[in-house]
Order: sequence, then structure tokens, then C-alpha cells
Amino acid sequence: MNTALKTQTATPDILLSTLNSKYIHAAFGLRYLMANLGELQSQAQLLEFTIHDRPIDMVEKIIETGAKIVGFSVYIWNVTETNEVVQLLKTAQPDITVVLGGPEVSHVPDQPMVVSWADYVIKGPGERSFQKLCEQLLNKQKPAQSVIQGESVPLEQLIMPYDWYSEEDLKNRIIYVEASRGCPFKCQFCLSALDITAKAFTLDRFLAEMDRLYQQGARNFKFIDRTFNLKITDAVAIMEFFLERMDDDLTVHFEVIPDRLPDKLKDVILKFPPHSLQFEVGVQTFDPKVQKLIQRRQDNDRSKDNIRWICEHSRAHMHADLIFGLPGDTLAGFGDSFNQLYALNPQEIQVGILKRLRGAPINALTQEYNMVYSPLPPYTVLRTRDISFEELQRVGRFARYWDIFANSGRFKNTLPLLLKDNAFKHFMAFSDTLFQVEQSTWKISQRRQFTLMYTLLRDYFAVPDKDLLAALQLDFDLTGEKGRLDVLLQQTKQDKNFVPNKRQQQHG
Repeated sequence: MNTALKTQTATPDILLSTLNSKYIHAAFGLRYLMANLGELQSQAQLLEFTIHDRPIDMVEKIIETGAKIVGFSVYIWNVTETNEVVQLLKTAQPDITVVLGGPEVSHVPDQPMVVSWADYVIKGPGERSFQKLCEQLLNKQKPAQSVIQGESVPLEQLIMPYDWYSEEDLKNRIIYVEASRGCPFKCQFCLSALDITAKAFTLDRFLAEMDRLYQQGARNFKFIDRTFNLKITDAVAIMEFFLERMDDDLTVHFEVIPDRLPDKLKDVILKFPPHSLQFEVGVQTFDPKVQKLIQRRQDNDRSKDNIRWICEHSRAHMHADLIFGLPGDTLAGFGDSFNQLYALNPQEIQVGILKRLRGAPINALTQEYNMVYSPLPPYTVLRTRDISFEELQRVGRFARYWDIFANSGRFKNTLPLLLKDNAFKHFMAFSDTLFQVEQSTWKISQRRQFTLMYTLLRDYFAVPDKDLLAALQLDFDLTGEKGRLDVLLQQTKQDKNFVPNKRQQQHG
């Protein structure tokens, strides 16, 4: 085992690259490829960008390295920008060999345009196959096929990637880790449905890597395991490992199965201090008919009990996911799922719109349920047999506004005055009205959020002024904003153009 972080060659033959969605995200897959290049490591380099960088600037930096082979990881969130980069790269320097991998290019013949510009595509696992391809290319041996089926490697034969997190990564980025791969469940909307089962890394080996990362300064660990709490003994051991090293800066993020939370796991959860433990729970839907249709096995009653227990008894931060637009779903049915989840009081409810993932089994239901998807990434569903385009647009705005006004935690005292006994119905009315006023779901400053909340709840939702002002003042005080709320709201009252004339509201 190495005791220091790996260094990179300055003049590589092989360049591993991708476009992350944000700087704080580190490309975990690239680090696996680098770790498993064997003797070719000395000829390779990592070079990461974000989707916000200019394509021409990225191409210039790639060409400056002098690399002969450039491998890109392609995902649903970066395929548009990667296509631009690869197209420019192959136009500016055609002799560079471009290799693509990742879920967005792994499903022949359902592949995006970027594939037409590439020399080779590796489908599926790439750790062994990318290394073999690079050996062939550097030895002037051209493979017979441009599309290469990735070779699965037993987990114990893989070199773990954690040496390839730099000091800058450890200080400034989320550190992605995995204790297992795969998923035993067959939810049709997810690519993990293609997995045969879940397999775990040897626990001692994995924890030794985590300890080394911790000793080198890592404090923000995000587990990408789809089913972290599938094997309870391992889950308990991993959580106890972090508890033994707990300090004020350490945070650990797990994605957990909501209906699997035995007492031995609860006992460990209770030991974590505030702000150290984060859970992501994929509820997706509470509708039994939709669950059956998409082959999602979930005990709804047990899931609710466990989510409620975490929210009421532990100090973990709960992030729960719902998906709108699944086959068989309706606006009313989704609203019912939302209300059931809201009643459990998670800190965040992430409302997502269904996206078409290439290769996902749910694509077999497209015709029967008239699933119409956007042709542009991220391929969001536009309408279904049971959901109109207009309803999907409304829920999309609902999701964005819910992030701003609810998930932010900024209006904990004020929101209950709006949501009352039917959170989905009343927040949808608020969302519809707010969009009429703003005509946008972006760039709403924090101060304007307060003035909008005050004006809309007073004028459109008949919240008594005294109650509204008292709740808003409590929330405003917690933000640390300079100035006084009463002065801000008085300015709003004097601005006759602050809110347009009331229009017909959609409060049904």
C-alpha cells in the first residue's frame, strides 16, 4: 500500500479526462482507470474540467499535453459539452485517438452523437479494457472493432483508486468512495437494474484505504453505493469506523434502502453528532401500482416508519427523493406520494422529473405508456399517457421553487402557514402564482425571496398579516441578512409595480 498520493507525468501519452458538473466533484471513474493502468501509469495523466469551461479552452489544454490517446467519461449531464469538445479536438488535431466510456455511450445502438467523432468506445466496465486498448494502440496494434465490450473484473483484482485523490482534492472536493458495487433490485428506471447483484469489497482492505484518506486530511466522504445498508454487519462496521474518528469537520453521506433499518444499525446512527451524518433515501413513489409496474420492491409502511424514526430520533440530515413522470403515474398520485413523504418531515425532498437513461429497462414501456422524452440531454420526459406536458412543466417549476423555499431551510417558520393540511396542493398553487409573477425559476435573490413570500402569502393566500410578519421575522433573523425586515417589506408596499395585477389563479 502506498503511503503518499500518486504523482502524474508531465508529458503523457495517455490523458484521462471528463467534464464534471461542478469543481467540487472529483471524477471517481477516471481515478479507477488510472489506478488500474499498470505499467502505463507512468505515461498517463488526469485532466478534469467542468461543463462550465469553454470547449475551445479545454481543447487547447488537451492538445498542450501532447497526449496521443485521450479518454473521456461520458454521462447524461455532460454529453452535450463533451460532444463539442470531442468535435473540436478531432477537427483541430485529427491524429489524436479519442476513446469514450461511461453509461451514456455504453448501449449500442442507442448512442449519442459524440460517438460518431470518437475512434473507440468501451461499453460497461473499463478498468481492464481501457488498459488493454492503450497497450494495443501504443504498440501500433489497431483493434478489429471500434466498439469494445468492457471486461468485468472481480473486485479483489481491482486496484483501488484512492491514491489518485490529490492534496487539493482532499482539501476542496467531495471524496467519493464505494464499499460495494451493484444492486440486487430491478427498478426499471435505473441502470442498476442491469446488475446481477451487489458485491462488497473486502471490509478490512476498504477500511484501511479509508483510514489512509482520513490521515491525509479527507473529511467529506460520499459513498456511492446504491444499497449501503444491504449488508448490515458491514454497514455497522463502516459507521463505527467513522465514529471512532469523529471530529468537528467530518461528514459522511450514505444512500440507504428505506425499508431496511434494524435495531443494530439504529443504535449506531444515534451516536453520530449533529451535522456529521447525511442519508439519501430513494423513495421515488409510494404508489403500489406504479411500484409494481416498475418492479420496485419497497415496503411502504416500514419505509415510512424508518424515515420518521431517523427524522425524529437521530441527528442525521435526511434527503429523500421522489420521481414524477413514471409509467402509470398521475399528477394526483404523485401529489399523494409527496404529501405522505412530507408528513415524515425530512429536511429535504428532492423532486425529480423522470429522465430516459440509455439502456434502462423502463424503455420497454415507452410505447404502451406513450412516454415522450426530450431529444436533448438530460432526456426529460415531456408527456405520458397519463400526464400532460403542462402538468410536467408545472411540477418542474414546483421542484425548483421547493428547492429555493423549502429545501434551503430558509422558511421553516413561514412555510407551515402556506402548506397547512395539504402540502402538495398549496405549494403547487404558490408555485403557479409565483411563476405568474416572476416568469422565471432562477436568480431570485434571498432578499427578494422574503418580499415575494410576504406579498404572495398576504395577497393571494390570505395569511393574516400579524402571523405572517412574526414567522418571516424569525426566518429573516436566522439568515444573517443585514438590515431590517420591516424596512424591506415597507419598500415593497410602496412599490406599486412589485407584483403585477392578480390574474386568474390555479389553486384547484
